[in-house]
Amino acid sequence: MSLRDRIKRMIEADGPMPVSLYMQLCLHDPQQGYYATRPGLGRDFITAPEISQIFGELIGLWVVHEWQAIGRPSRFTLAEPGAGRATMMQDALRAMSLTSDGRDCLSAINLHLVEPSDHLRPMQAGRLADYQPQFVSHIDALPHQPTIIISNEFLDCLPARQFVRGEKGDWHERKVGLADGELVMGVDREAAVEPPSSLPELDTMEYQPGLGTYALSIAALVETDVPVRALAIDYGLDGLPPDDSLRAFRNGEQIDPLALPGESDLTVDVDFAELRRQGEAAGLHVHGTMAQGQFLLALGAEARMQQLVKANPEKAAEIYDAAARLIDPAQLGVRFKAMCLSSEGLPTPAGF
Repeated sequence: MSLRDRIKRMIEADGPMPVSLYMQLCLHDPQQGYYATRPGLGRDFITAPEISQIFGELIGLWVVHEWQAIGRPSRFTLAEPGAGRATMMQDALRAMSLTSDGRDCLSAINLHLVEPSDHLRPMQAGRLADYQPQFVSHIDALPHQPTIIISNEFLDCLPARQFVRGEKGDWHERKVGLADGELVMGVDREAAVEPPSSLPELDTMEYQPGLGTYALSIAALVETDVPVRALAIDYGLDGLPPDDSLRAFRNGEQIDPLALPGESDLTVDVDFAELRRQGEAAGLHVHGTMAQGQFLLALGAEARMQQLVKANPEKAAEIYDAAARLIDPAQLGVRFKAMCLSSEGLPTPAGF
């Protein structure tokens, strides 16, 4: 039975389902979810590390700087949730190996990948075999030792609930239901609900419950009295929450989110203001947001680009175009943002 048919049966039995449950099934169902069966990195979508090696290399140098900032512990966890094909981590670790401080940092790393997908783990293990990665399914399962977490395009796949304000000022949840046997999106007007947070100027809003879980998981590591840094880079808003940003991608094209359950990538904009609120409520210190372009430039993107051009003059245009795609405000430089959640008492992280 296809995932589409399973979802239809669930709706027939229990009524329309929240958008968040639909996203959870489509992306993370263990048997037929998108990430469990057909991760389309490079086909359905492409991320910054796949665009230019500069991205991962700068993240590697950032890790070295922050390892020094947390006191150069002899052992520490370097973790990446949602590592995809492990391209960013590969580039980061290679960049670390090019300096003496970086090699010292490498010798202290216990590499962990937070990856629930059994499909992705073998690929990641193969590409990072020299560093003996260990796998966990949740951030909560990371060891209690000094920790640096880096993630890119991880938060955008956390399922989101959607809310719509009614004519009387009350709120109703948008859900996935059935009409003439087909999946449709609609608003449950029968029951009023109270959104987890709401602002008077909004008539529609999205809310990702997983942002709070993410912040609490990092805070739980901090509670063991070890220093923690958690860098997240993703696309989204830092102000008002998104309204209806649910999108689906298949073979590089945007399609109807209801068209191919489990066979297309689903994504939403990250509400960085909410992540900041959740982080501070959990007792974390929050830096950012910083626009991705500014963040990468502050880490030395232009200098690294010039180095690559000098070493590969025949590829100068290709190197420049790829770097510009990450940095240019008209491309990904502003839409993507960086935020860092940290334990208290640490200096400002590099790039912020």
